[in-house]
Amino acid sequence: MKQDHFSAVKRIADMSPSVSPRFFSMKEVSRHCSKDSCWVLLGTRVYDVTGFLRMHPGGESLILRRSGTDISQQMDGPPHRHSENARRWLEQYYIGELDKDESDDTQAPRQRRKGKDITVEEEEPTGVSRCSKVDLETDLVDWRKPLAWQVGHLGEKYDAWVHQPVDRPIRLFESEFLEARTKTSWYMVPLVWLPVVFYLSGYCWTLLSQERTRLQLTSDYSILVHKYSFPLIFILGMFLWSFIEYCIHRFVFHMRPPAHNYYLITLHFLLHGQHHKSPFDGSRLVFPPGLASVVVGSFYLILRSLFSEGLAMSLFVGGLCGYVVYDMIHYYLHYGSPRKDSYLYGLKAYHVKHHFEHQRAGFGITTTFWDHPFNTVIPSEEAF
Repeated sequence: MKQDHFSAVKRIADMSPSVSPRFFSMKEVSRHCSKDSCWVLLGTRVYDVTGFLRMHPGGESLILRRSGTDISQQMDGPPHRHSENARRWLEQYYIGELDKDESDDTQAPRQRRKGKDITVEEEEPTGVSRCSKVDLETDLVDWRKPLAWQVGHLGEKYDAWVHQPVDRPIRLFESEFLEARTKTSWYMVPLVWLPVVFYLSGYCWTLLSQERTRLQLTSDYSILVHKYSFPLIFILGMFLWSFIEYCIHRFVFHMRPPAHNYYLITLHFLLHGQHHKSPFDGSRLVFPPGLASVVVGSFYLILRSLFSEGLAMSLFVGGLCGYVVYDMIHYYLHYGSPRKDSYLYGLKAYHVKHHFEHQRAGFGITTTFWDHPFNTVIPSEEAF
């Protein structure tokens, strides 16, 4: 197992540009054991994982307890053997090598060239360079240019490329106006939609209070929808949204665009592929209100075609609240640090497995409920 692990690390390292690594003493590595600066070892390779602490599905405390030490055993398991994508992701935080022959622990990091040691004065590495591990010369796309119009040319290589996540920002469009429209701060979702939820909830209560809303069961029989049934209808709307959420994620966001279709590949990348390529881009974790309004409006029109106004609107407002909860949970699963053994802790681990290992399963975000009847549950024995 260890041989497989080091072979994987070697393959990943071989893809990096051939540059002289920096060398650190063990004392230097062991000093970085806090939230502000956290380093770990994988064999003799040194990684600054400070920026990954909040993202780790097992919580930052698991990494902090092992800071300044070799995590090879934890990577290989038990309890979990980390995936190839997880190992590839770790390489983005690589900063140098452990100098086992270092006799002076206080010496500054050095570079080695042609077998000779050269001492250089350098600042400690910062988080700025962590996103530069993509090889600009050999990657399938040119990261120095907007990616939106490039990915369609990847053809059959697109699916494998988009599911190899990186920790760096993505530029989609050359136009600053278009680029800005693809980014949304998390707080915009409750700011825009919660007032609508509150207003429509009051409207529904008033509408149902008139006692003119009926549920037509047959052409000859209907039942009155009382105002006190609104909370139950609201919850039913939220449950209905969880099903829609599952369907959109599975059948739209995770469609497999034909390798020969440039436009479908581009559309997939804009809708969801960019999120899998850069899963911790905080500006693209929630839906822009403009795009969301199309889905929200379609949801209402479908309900209105099936039910009377009072019932349709009551279901709709519950579904809209469900959407807000969905977007907030999705953001939290990427950047939050839930308490161990809590519901959100399990969801976070589940969602990270979806990103790094099981991209064709685990489509539930707010709940894993729908993964069960549709047989897309991520196997519990497989882990990130």
